[in-house]
Amino acid sequence: MAQDAQAAALSPLQQVVSDFAADKNAFPVPWGKAMMWIFLLSDTFIFTCFLTGYMHVRMSTMDTWPNPSQVFALHLFGQNIPLILIAIMTFVLITSSGTMALAVNYGYRRDKRKTVTLLVATAVLGATFVGMQAFAWTKLIMEGVRPWENPWGAPQFGSAFFMITGFHGCHVTAGVIYLLVTAKRVGSGFYDKRGTYETVEVAGLYWHFVDLVWVFIFAFFYLL
Repeated sequence: MAQDAQAAALSPLQQVVSDFAADKNAFPVPWGKAMMWIFLLSDTFIFTCFLTGYMHVRMSTMDTWPNPSQVFALHLFGQNIPLILIAIMTFVLITSSGTMALAVNYGYRRDKRKTVTLLVATAVLGATFVGMQAFAWTKLIMEGVRPWENPWGAPQFGSAFFMITGFHGCHVTAGVIYLLVTAKRVGSGFYDKRGTYETVEVAGLYWHFVDLVWVFIFAFFYLL
């Protein structure tokens, strides 16, 4: 009865806030983690639309679609090695996922030194990936690929490739900056003062998502 009387005395807005707070207590999810999951869900829809549109264009075009083994081959040791650069890029990004997982693990243990080291290592691997992606872009541009034309066949190839890999590259670049900022805060004791290393886990969620998206891009662009 007392609770009913107290609820009746609240304004409609206060009742909404009270109900929301009760739900938060019933399902204790940190704000940072909840917001990151919402962001990743929305980003999943965007990448899904991009890859679905890419496959639609590829299957509907009447022009010859370029052979990835030829387009992304590197001339090394006197011969063309297909997809060697893409394989190295994929290895680098998957390795960074492992270092990120270790960083989250040591973050839970409050081991600042190892957490910072692994966060920086992950950021370096991410920056290496972006550098190799820039090299791949430069190589294609020098060979005549543009968003509106392609010397090997279908002109839609250039626009699809630059848009999707560029959008993913922006995510990786943002992730590198995010990791470096997080590493600096871990090293300065910022999260010790807050009493939680939750941000390291949130950064890990973002980074694993970026890695997972690359697996799909790798499969759609370079294997199919």
